[in-house]
Amino acid sequence: MSFFKKLRDRMFRSSDKIGEGLEALVTEDTAPREEAKPGLIGRLLGATDAPRRLVDDAMLESLEELLIQSDMGVETATRVTANIAEGRFGKRISAPELRQALADEIARIMTPVAKPMPIYPKRPQVVLVVGVNGSGKTTTIGKLASQFKAAGKSVVIAAGDTFRAAAVEQLQVWGQRAGVPVLTAPEGSDPASLAFDALTQAQDTGADLLLIDTAGRLQNRADLMEELAKIVRVIRKKDPTAPHNTLLVLDATTGQNAVSQVEIFRKIADVTGLVMTKLDGTAKGGVLVSLADKFGLPIHAIGVGEQIDDLSPFDPDDFARALVGQD
Repeated sequence: MSFFKKLRDRMFRSSDKIGEGLEALVTEDTAPREEAKPGLIGRLLGATDAPRRLVDDAMLESLEELLIQSDMGVETATRVTANIAEGRFGKRISAPELRQALADEIARIMTPVAKPMPIYPKRPQVVLVVGVNGSGKTTTIGKLASQFKAAGKSVVIAAGDTFRAAAVEQLQVWGQRAGVPVLTAPEGSDPASLAFDALTQAQDTGADLLLIDTAGRLQNRADLMEELAKIVRVIRKKDPTAPHNTLLVLDATTGQNAVSQVEIFRKIADVTGLVMTKLDGTAKGGVLVSLADKFGLPIHAIGVGEQIDDLSPFDPDDFARALVGQD
């Protein structure tokens, strides 16, 4: 199964909220509409009659409301609606045409931020992974480690969330599965000390990548900020250029809360890129469009499940098509 088909099938497996909403928006009884009459070429190509609705203020207001309900955020939804209206206002549009226009606008927003995690010649490349507890950090690290190992890279994992035994155990399972060493420390140990030891081992063994898990307790931001700052200070004693990437892992099911998480972690850590998980568990993937529009941070990968191949590089066109319900 291609990742696009998996994304399309899973992103809205409960109900295609945006797709259904676009159809209803065009065909609702209260809207002025007309039946399209395909011309000769259209008939030869098998075109069928399709309801069309006038692009007016009422229609655009309904579209904006639909986008806000999909977690696209007020500012982004307003901008997207305005861009779709440009050149179409006062004309009639079918649901497929509206769907295509929305997909094109989403892809336009997402294309500049769709970037793979950069791989540098520096060895080891230190990747600090941050995010709130439950966002999918641990699983993402395991998948990245397995994928890089399969690509011929040598990887070391540091189980730096020393306050959650479950996170450490989960990383150990992934490490065994991928044949990647996972460095751990007793529960409650200093994460910075563990990160230092892990970087030492990665340097000694000539590893290509060091992936460092971190805690995500936002109840006390000052403590978390100091903890992450200490990790950075300590590993820079071994490598002044580290960390080379700081990935923020976000849970799509949190909706607009993801926006506030980006704001918080950009202040706490120098976030260089995003990974969005659990797109299979939500009908509101529009938050990713909002994040791209608001922050412009690179989106490296998205996840739609628990298997290793359920994490894939972010493709803006595939995402846009899946989000609006195109085949």
